[in-house]
Amino acid sequence: MRLQRNPADSRERGFSLVELAVVMTIVAFLLGGLIYTLSAQTEQRNYEETRRRLDQARELVLSFAMTNGRLPCPARSAATTTPTTIAGDEVQTTGGADPDCVGDAVTDYYGGTNGLVTLGLLPARTIGYQQVDPLGFAVDAWGNRIRYAVAHLATNCSGALTYPHFTNSVNLKNNGISCQPNDLLVCKSAAGITGTTCGSAANQIMSQSLVAAIIYSTGKNGATGGTSADEAANLNGDRIFVYHQPTPSTSTSGEFDDQFTWITVGELYGKMIAAGALP
Repeated sequence: MRLQRNPADSRERGFSLVELAVVMTIVAFLLGGLIYTLSAQTEQRNYEETRRRLDQARELVLSFAMTNGRLPCPARSAATTTPTTIAGDEVQTTGGADPDCVGDAVTDYYGGTNGLVTLGLLPARTIGYQQVDPLGFAVDAWGNRIRYAVAHLATNCSGALTYPHFTNSVNLKNNGISCQPNDLLVCKSAAGITGTTCGSAANQIMSQSLVAAIIYSTGKNGATGGTSADEAANLNGDRIFVYHQPTPSTSTSGEFDDQFTWITVGELYGKMIAAGALP
């Protein structure tokens, strides 16, 4: 006996709209998670690469000091004609074997005394730093220019003090290694800054008597300058800087992704003595 097949059983069964919606939702979640993971991995790589670049810049600045008997001056944000320079070079006054650093006309790179300015950009060409933008300026992993500050003021020298100290090989040697820097300061938060101090010992990371030079990146949001008070403190052109662990825009203090490294006066003198550049 032959069994009769139900015509309904022979029809192919398709997906319902509800089933399709569920599948599409699952796929969307999976893609969203994948994109977030890839983005997070990219940002972590950029952060680590910037950390590596800052460490490399630090070593190059120290090598320059060991070879030349002084710290390099900052580069300026644009090439100048008086004196003639190109992007990525340190900028100094003309004349003499050890001229002074020259300031930048841009308002967020000013400071110092007697017309000397020691805040600016990392002098990539001068120190041999390789990761640069098309104009020759040192950049972090996000393409933002790396900044550099060198101490100008000094104190506790054993004899007479002649400026500039850290960026002039003759003065640095004659002033002596008892001289301590006296202007660059690193705080934990901009909220505690009062005048030229961090406001309290609890808010201070590095004192003026310790920091000879600072090298830093303004992070991923460097192109826009960031919005938090802590990041703004690193762009206002004074000699007080803020550094702490990265925080998101939703944190109490706001977004912060600046990265820092610095050279202490003890390490600087020690390296220069070992290289025969001092005393």
